[in-house]
Amino acid sequence: MRPALVLPLLLAATAAHARSDREVAERAIAAAADVCPGHANERTSPTVRAVPVGALRVLAEHGAVLCPDRRLEGAAVAFYPRYGVFTWNPDVPASAKALVQVVDTITRSEDFPDKTAVWNAAGTPLQGQVVPMFEPRPNAPLNRFLHR
Repeated sequence: MRPALVLPLLLAATAAHARSDREVAERAIAAAADVCPGHANERTSPTVRAVPVGALRVLAEHGAVLCPDRRLEGAAVAFYPRYGVFTWNPDVPASAKALVQVVDTITRSEDFPDKTAVWNAAGTPLQGQVVPMFEPRPNAPLNRFLHR
């Protein structure tokens, strides 16, 4: 193959991959809109876009959703395995950073907790922390893959 043809092909492949990365984030935001009672684009989008695309892909494979929840106070991040939902408080910048860290760690190992799990702003798991119960939007399309 001639070198003059290789560069355009590489650029086209890169553009296609970049589009698919954007689509992954957009689909994660759309899933949040369908499932999360606290969803609003201005709250959800910045944090979802901060999550590595590889982690978003793993979440999508498992049917997991990222949901903002302003009710979280003493905890930065919570995971509800019954619904496959990670929540964070969008009004607390440390909560968003912790969500990115926790989701990245869990998706790398694909070792999702089987009980409600809670983390602080440093991404450290908390024991015995009480968090509000998660309730999805009525008729939300939930993937039961994570149910054990």
